[in-house]
Amino acid sequence: METQQEVTIKDLLEAGSHFGHQKRRWNPKMKRFIFDVRHNLYIIDLAKTLEQLRSCMKVVEETTSQRKSILFVGTKKQAKAVIRDCAESSGEFYVCERWLGGMLTNMKTIRASIKTLEKIEKKLASGGGEGLKKKELSLLAKEQVKLERNLSGIRAMRKKPGLLIVVDPGNEHIAVAEAKKLGIPVMALVDTNCNPDPIDYVIPCNDDALKSVKLIVQALTQKIIDKKNEMNISGEKEEATAPSKEEKEKLEEK
Repeated sequence: METQQEVTIKDLLEAGSHFGHQKRRWNPKMKRFIFDVRHNLYIIDLAKTLEQLRSCMKVVEETTSQRKSILFVGTKKQAKAVIRDCAESSGEFYVCERWLGGMLTNMKTIRASIKTLEKIEKKLASGGGEGLKKKELSLLAKEQVKLERNLSGIRAMRKKPGLLIVVDPGNEHIAVAEAKKLGIPVMALVDTNCNPDPIDYVIPCNDDALKSVKLIVQALTQKIIDKKNEMNISGEKEEATAPSKEEKEKLEEK
């Protein structure tokens, strides 16, 4: 990911970050972030967006400085590629296809699914499927694709992350609920139709426009990368989130 300059109100304006939803599709709790109504659309106050974004940049820097992992979440069309690219470029975790219930609150089951994926990969790679029928091999391959699609972004995650960065918390309400249950802080790009109350760090913006999502998520990502470079821990996600000896023994027992 290319190094970018500090985000400005002009950048947000050009990305369409100020366009909210129609008047009939709003959440009154977002009123404090709304500037005006034009052509039946709510207009988000970009001065507040920028203020919140800068505050959130400090939060991701602090989280990174504490060597805590960050989980990016965004499964809708406009967010998928951005979430994956930003998480991978910063060495963090991500979910961009489907949030499986229990990804945070039932990690034992999720780890079991990851182990299943690893067994299938090992079997197919080593030629262990030679004795299987064509139909059985096809089923194994399909299961591998399905598991890889849903779990690839969290395969190395051994413990709960230190922060969630979410695009559209209304769409990702299960992820938000699991994080809140575990006391994990949630940062989110929140549009005018969402309830900001469950979110610890709100970035009011258009979460439906690709340019808007990309601009904001990349700005947060750059702060993670810069902090890791400063601390000389770039690319050390596994070390920062690796399980302890006791945790490893428990995982091996499962």
